[in-house]
Amino acid sequence: MERNVFTDLINKLDRGESPVLTLTANGEEYARRFIRGDRLILLGGGHVSLDVYRMALMLDFNITVVDDRPEFCNSARFPQANVVCDNFENSIRSLNITDKDYVCVLTRGHRWDRVCVETILSGTMPYYLGMISSRRRAKGMKEGLLENGYSPESIDRIHAPIGLDIGAMTTAEIALSICSEMIGEKRKIRCTPLDNEIVQTNVNEDMLRFLADSNEPRALLTVLDSTGSTPVKSGSMMAVNALGKCYGTVGGGCGEAEAIAKARRIVGTGESVVLDLDMTDEVAAEDGMVCGGKMKILIEDITE
Repeated sequence: MERNVFTDLINKLDRGESPVLTLTANGEEYARRFIRGDRLILLGGGHVSLDVYRMALMLDFNITVVDDRPEFCNSARFPQANVVCDNFENSIRSLNITDKDYVCVLTRGHRWDRVCVETILSGTMPYYLGMISSRRRAKGMKEGLLENGYSPESIDRIHAPIGLDIGAMTTAEIALSICSEMIGEKRKIRCTPLDNEIVQTNVNEDMLRFLADSNEPRALLTVLDSTGSTPVKSGSMMAVNALGKCYGTVGGGCGEAEAIAKARRIVGTGESVVLDLDMTDEVAAEDGMVCGGKMKILIEDITE
């Protein structure tokens, strides 16, 4: 595979597209789609928002934080987020919320929560809208929104109280319940799959840029298929150079170590190979591979 393939992928992602990489293994074609992380807007920069921000980064969300208090809305507090320090109403309108966005209303009080929700409902309804509240307060707000003429369909889509009911008590536990609910909603989305489309669609920017920009020999590893309780699913990717430096993962442990060793042997050769890893209990017990399952990994040398 040539390096310019990855330059093209990055350019398409920058244009807002969801490009597909076609992979060929043993005469069969596979499609690996790339979809950039969804935008998550946190309205309120307090303690719960900070923990949601930390977890959402690991889940590949592109995060915007809004608050009118500079001490709670700054780049030092949220270094990997877009921060908007202004009143909530102006900020929401300036962000041009779409039906693909995720929005969490986590302000410091009921008054600001209501401003946020009413401003959002006056525009495009986001894919996910959650508001932190008690059940009583949420019920009262929804009744008030109905009386003020807001759409019953939109009101019914508000997740309030926000998050899954896991008995959360700490801010970290609340953040976990919120992120879990968002992922649950995200996985409800189904697009028409391509033939032999592999599952995972995340974008590892560091890995793609390493494959596109580096002049040194390197290889791309892609999980084409997985069965059983494997540590990762199809679509997981890793880039490896001749010294064993890695970006991404194909599962860790002994299986990944074997894949990396194989990749280092083909770096610079122009070859490709399919590695079948069997991590079922019977086969893997001696090697300490305890996850179980089987994976098929395509390893390809990247050429200029």
